[in-house]
Amino acid sequence: MVSVDQANHEALRRILAARPVLVAVAPAAEVVPGLGEGVILHAGPPISWERMSGPLRGAVIGGILFEGWARSEAEAVALVEGGQIRFDPCHHHQAVGPMAGVTTPSMPVWVVENTAFGNRAFCNLNEGLGKVLRYGAYGEEVLRRLAWMRDVLGPALAAALERLPGGIDLKHLIAQALHMGDEGHNRNKAGSALLLRTLAPALARVGAAGDGRLGGRLAEVFDFLAANEMFALNLVMAACKATMDPAHGIPGSSVVTAMARNGTDFGIRVSGLGDRWFTAPSQVPQGLYFPGFRAEDANPDIGDSTITETAGLGGFAMAAAPAIVQFVGGTPRDALQATLDMYAITAGENPAFGIPVLDFRGTPTGIDIRKVVETGLLPRVNTGIAHKEAGIGQIGAGLVEPPMACFEEALLALAEAVAPDEPEPAPSPGEPAGGASAG
Repeated sequence: MVSVDQANHEALRRILAARPVLVAVAPAAEVVPGLGEGVILHAGPPISWERMSGPLRGAVIGGILFEGWARSEAEAVALVEGGQIRFDPCHHHQAVGPMAGVTTPSMPVWVVENTAFGNRAFCNLNEGLGKVLRYGAYGEEVLRRLAWMRDVLGPALAAALERLPGGIDLKHLIAQALHMGDEGHNRNKAGSALLLRTLAPALARVGAAGDGRLGGRLAEVFDFLAANEMFALNLVMAACKATMDPAHGIPGSSVVTAMARNGTDFGIRVSGLGDRWFTAPSQVPQGLYFPGFRAEDANPDIGDSTITETAGLGGFAMAAAPAIVQFVGGTPRDALQATLDMYAITAGENPAFGIPVLDFRGTPTGIDIRKVVETGLLPRVNTGIAHKEAGIGQIGAGLVEPPMACFEEALLALAEAVAPDEPEPAPSPGEPAGGASAG
């Protein structure tokens, strides 16, 4: 019989041993396995066009227009309905994407290598706030920005990283950011500042070298990075994906290696249960809404950014970021309690991610489906709230709970997977069934 505890010990060992390093930025088609012409990756578990929410549909249309596969919304929809576009989850391609998560072949992506295990993970670049593709917008300003990111921002970051031969140690960067008030999901002010500080000298050297591809456009890059306090989010997501993938596929392990939402379904994957998704309807977050919006306007939760909670960040590290409550609601005491609650449903702690207010205790890490079901405590997730209609964008932020049904179904499947292959021997004559004392 497989020992679940032993399997979880190995899963946690791999998570804690991870060394995610930013090594490159490159066009997605050049590095993401299986991403080619006519393929669009999206956030969350698998979903068909017919079941997609407004923000995801809008982002798909925008991705098609950006790639030049169609010239209008109507042509884009016709391509989809004609079966000429293939959809696949980012997670099936070693990738993650925020909100709609739409990733197409010519988009630049972060390339993160887990140097402890040799695996790589990918994530597209953060567009900033306002009308953006990840919330389903696909107007001219969105397409112009995506083209600028492809033609200027991506090449500039790639050239800068070429001048950093050791890459950027993301585990160290995230640890620093936690000490400075981030939690890695909805608050990335410190992480974005640390990233810009690290990249700035290399970007300056790119400019000094007179790189003809960029001309005098590095000022645009600096302006964009300085104005985008969430720029590090996508990079943290890729680091968490690279961290969690080696912990997947351990027979008998009850550790969750992915949580993701597509705006319709919330899904989890469990280390010992192969590539199966366990899904249930995604919930609408509870939180603070921007002026003029209310819960009736909100789309159910969407995005791959819950990979941060899966790796012990985000809602699991809220005690490190008391100011997050100004964005998602509640009080600093609530943020502290959120982290404390999560120790009850995790396999261990990550000493690399110490929380100052807890005497640098490591963040709770490695969600155990057994403990979730036993305690009734669900993973804490803090998240942005998207409008249910494509293109309107973010309308608030708050907290959301995954559906318990995902964990219950996964636990039943795990019980079957780790059951003894052979039936227990029949009791000897005179011995009660089950070996119990006759009393």
